Amino acid sequence: MEPAVSLAVCALLFLLWVRVKGLEFVLIHQRWVFVCLFLLPLSLIFDIYYYVRAWVVFKLSSAPRLHEQRVRDIQKQVREWKEQGSKTFMCTGRPGWLTVSLRVGKYKKTHKNIMINLMDILEVDTKKQIVRVEPLVTMGQVTALLTSIGWTLPVLPELDDLTVGGLIMGTGIESSSHKYGLFQHICTAYELVLADGSFVRCTPSENSDLFYAVPWSCGTLGFLVAAEIRIIPAKKYVKLRFEPVRGLEAICDKFTRESQRLENHFVEGLLYSLDEAVIMTGVLTDEAEPSKLNSIGNYYKPWFFKHVENYLKTNREGLEYIPLRHYYHRHTRSIFWELQDIIPFGNNPIFRYLFGWMVPPKISLLKLTQGETLRKLYEQHHVVQDMLVPMKCLPQALHTFHNDIHVYPIWLCPFILPSQPGLVHPKGDEAELYVDIGAYGEPRVKHFEARSCMRQLEKFVRSVHGFQMLYADCYMNREEFWEMFDGSLYHKLRKQLGCQDAFPEVYDKICKAARH
Repeated sequence: MEPAVSLAVCALLFLLWVRVKGLEFVLIHQRWVFVCLFLLPLSLIFDIYYYVRAWVVFKLSSAPRLHEQRVRDIQKQVREWKEQGSKTFMCTGRPGWLTVSLRVGKYKKTHKNIMINLMDILEVDTKKQIVRVEPLVTMGQVTALLTSIGWTLPVLPELDDLTVGGLIMGTGIESSSHKYGLFQHICTAYELVLADGSFVRCTPSENSDLFYAVPWSCGTLGFLVAAEIRIIPAKKYVKLRFEPVRGLEAICDKFTRESQRLENHFVEGLLYSLDEAVIMTGVLTDEAEPSKLNSIGNYYKPWFFKHVENYLKTNREGLEYIPLRHYYHRHTRSIFWELQDIIPFGNNPIFRYLFGWMVPPKISLLKLTQGETLRKLYEQHHVVQDMLVPMKCLPQALHTFHNDIHVYPIWLCPFILPSQPGLVHPKGDEAELYVDIGAYGEPRVKHFEARSCMRQLEKFVRSVHGFQMLYADCYMNREEFWEMFDGSLYHKLRKQLGCQDAFPEVYDKICKAARH
């Protein structure tokens, strides 16, 4: 009883403090209190519920039977929208705060919301090496199921809550992308409900124009209802090498060389300053040296980016064996390094041992509770961006990031970009090696102004035929946006499929210049 009484007293004192100071003051100036006392327990409950639900649904094999009925219900909603005069654009009925993107989409309030309750793994076919899933299936669900039966995705993006639909309609990347490309490049089929309520399946050989136009389209060509994705045999561990590198030229040279070596299953770089980085390369293995085994995903372990930084501080190379699922979600507990701004003491050993099992808070709940004042503060004093640039432009790109926003650490993730139709492809006719430069945190440049600084960065990315991930704030005007992305196939299909009166154009859905 004593712990319960103590907890009740603490909760009462907290509520009194909130009453005196005001909820907005607490959410802005002492956000960690609210996160630790409320969001962490609530996030844990969410995780347990969805894990148990996914396990039960798969074991009972109820998802395939229910899937067809759910798709018919989506078709019915679309046809009713048409019968009612098609007065507004359509969008998914999923609340905006549930998405991992930090952007707040106001269109949900004005568009016709089509309810899409599709969150199950439908089938795992090990003979064809395909997994068929619904769009709201998360990466956490996928790894939990596939690794338990000895399989995995060739590209498995980092955060647990990323959904298949978001990774297809937006994009996704992981440290294996130098071998396999972006998430869209491991997909073999999409199933959609179109603007007229019809159902269509598309593959590289069947309705191929639609297949190549869907990625990056942000739900503006139809409603995704299922996807088929390649799977490959999994192994127990990732044999991971850590190599600290100093000097920008040496960093770029080392990172490029390792990214070109296909015997590396994983390649990743963490840049801690303009001339200090740790380059990591990994291979899958079933054998591990017990003395070098590191279960980095355990709740009491140091945050991964801090663990990596120790190799830089001590100026030594390292070799570790990390369990496969722990490796896939190595940045999840600290949301890369964003959690240090929310819970400053989150990597403290005492906090990790006492409360680390509840970390991280759900990004969706953080969004839901941030309020308008905090959202504007984040927008003006915080950067969350992923820019994709050709590997040959990496030195120039890192100088530009340093001068324009000065955010560290920076995440470096290589990927091969095939020459295929669609919104994103290389300038030439051949596949090209690109790199994702991820900047997440508070800019350290003097007189940072979000709009002007980001427009300057976007201009550079366009100049080298790079691309901006569309989950983040985008400040380009319409002409600049379509200079960055190839809209020829996209616009052709919008007209052909009757999307112009059914869905907003992708620019109008995601760019700040269009939304404000």
